[in-house]
Amino acid sequence: MTSDELKGLSVAKQVDARGTACPGPLLEAKRAMAAVPLKGILEVLSSDEGTNQDLPLWAKKVGHEYLGNLEEAGYWRLFVRKMK
Repeated sequence: MTSDELKGLSVAKQVDARGTACPGPLLEAKRAMAAVPLKGILEVLSSDEGTNQDLPLWAKKVGHEYLGNLEEAGYWRLFVRKMK
């Protein structure tokens, strides 16, 4: 998705994992996904650069759709659509 498309998404749940190191952001995302409705979007805020690799791999492995990320000042916003 483009940056504009990501900015325009309606997020069902947001997890703020800034300040935590791997695997913290990924664990927070896994826990939070239970509260996201089917086809809903989870947004993860992370200051750990490794999350940019870990979250897409996890999403693909468990059957969710990784939509992309936006880089902000000192952190990233990552988006995952719940598919099952």
